Amino acid sequence: MFESLQDRLGSILSGLTGRGALSEADVSAALREVRRALLEADVALEVVRSFTDKVREKAVGAEVLKSIKPGQMVVKIVHDELVEMLGSEGVGIDLHAVAPVVIMMVGLQGSGKTTTTGKIAKRLTDREKKKVLMASLDTRRPAAQEQLRQLGVQTGVDTLPIIAGQSPTDIAARAVQAAKLGGHDVVILDTAGRTHIDEPLMQEMAEIKRKSNPHEILLVADSLTGQDAVNLARNFDERVGITGLVLTRMDGDGRGGAALSMRAVTGKPIKLIGTGEKMTEMEEFHPRRIADRILGMGDIISLVEKAAENIDAEKAAAMAKKMQSGKFDLNDLAEQLKQMKSLGGMGGIVGMMPGMAGMKDKLAASGMNDKMFDRQIAIIQSMTKAERANPDILKHSRKKRIAAGSGTDASDINKLLKMHRQMADMMKMMGGKGKGGMMKQMMGGLASKMGLGGMGGMGGMPDLSKLDPKQIEALQKQAEAAGLRPGSMPGLPGGGMGGLPGLGGSKLPGGLPGLGGGFPGLPGLPKKK
Repeated sequence: MFESLQDRLGSILSGLTGRGALSEADVSAALREVRRALLEADVALEVVRSFTDKVREKAVGAEVLKSIKPGQMVVKIVHDELVEMLGSEGVGIDLHAVAPVVIMMVGLQGSGKTTTTGKIAKRLTDREKKKVLMASLDTRRPAAQEQLRQLGVQTGVDTLPIIAGQSPTDIAARAVQAAKLGGHDVVILDTAGRTHIDEPLMQEMAEIKRKSNPHEILLVADSLTGQDAVNLARNFDERVGITGLVLTRMDGDGRGGAALSMRAVTGKPIKLIGTGEKMTEMEEFHPRRIADRILGMGDIISLVEKAAENIDAEKAAAMAKKMQSGKFDLNDLAEQLKQMKSLGGMGGIVGMMPGMAGMKDKLAASGMNDKMFDRQIAIIQSMTKAERANPDILKHSRKKRIAAGSGTDASDINKLLKMHRQMADMMKMMGGKGKGGMMKQMMGGLASKMGLGGMGGMGGMPDLSKLDPKQIEALQKQAEAAGLRPGSMPGLPGGGMGGLPGLGGSKLPGGLPGLGGGFPGLPGLPKKK
């Protein structure tokens, strides 16, 4: 997501931050590059022009704060304008209306409307505990109604029974009536798409809107379609009146310009983004977090939320207890690897960490990818219980058998055992006796530097798992005010884990090997220059 833009802007802005003083010519040259990067990312020309004008206006007359270099000030201004362009605050789906709340999904064919309908229904059912009814109004595309019915079976969400020969407007009226009778909180109408915008489509949409009186009209747009998506959003907004946008395929290698443009052109908020094919792979759109990711500042809050959702609290608590006693066998290592995979693998985790944006390519080059996790888990699963509990008994004959069982070779097994030894040593240091272990001492020192002494959690640090996103953001700001910028955390190897203090709480302990310590569990990572 936004990778090409992230790389370009990162290199432009890092060139600025290294300088002591900036002239107007320096700012103009940098903005010229920013403009080019945004245009290459497929951001609409009018949006780019407005963006660079605002940045120039603020940057040239910027009052440089004490202890901040002018280059860093420009980065801050670019960041703030990016947030402004994407919409200052994240806006979720509005359910504040008389039940059943009608949500109407509109968009072109192939943009992922039906799948997105299923994802939203599952999200509302699981997170908001709402009773949802889905109805397909697409009578043109073969098996469209059957597709939605199957998604209903898959996600456990009610779907409107199919009656052949009914018109889309009749189905909409029947869906609202059925939702009232069935005691549903929300009814989602999946309307028909076309390969292009035409008059019959718009008339049909207007008629469905009149019949069902939707509270939300969400435009589903494929984020890979670029400039055409902007025209699409404008047309739908003028004719039907959309209340928000949902962008699909944000996990693709697209340039992300559509997302940046559509919000600026329509003035309508991006409410959700689809980040994968699974029914759970949908996220709320948070402008500030996305801006942080684009500028390589990481997105700790999303990582913490993802961890809270994916990590089993009981398993994590048991793991934390073991770690405190300094015990760490191969079963524990396998559990850690599985949890990292559930958080999006190495690429997903590193991409959300402050100051680690440039590490993705280095990781790929060093072979640290998700296939490596699968290989290591396969090796551990090919061992006996005794071998997993006590790796010291693994001699040549046993390694030969394990290699044959896991489709690997002895060198892979030796690498895994070396990694486990280093992790076990690190766990002993962290859970060591004396003054409460290295990790506790380090976090305690960090807390006092940030002026947070006496707070709960690990070594005087607050427990992030119990904080809501606003509190975490406030904590990050406090850290920055204390001079702890991303990548500058004292004593944290890998130079990029600022913002993850105290991930030792009840929900998240042990969920990621050594979070808060720069991935001690993954030795051999190339250090950030």
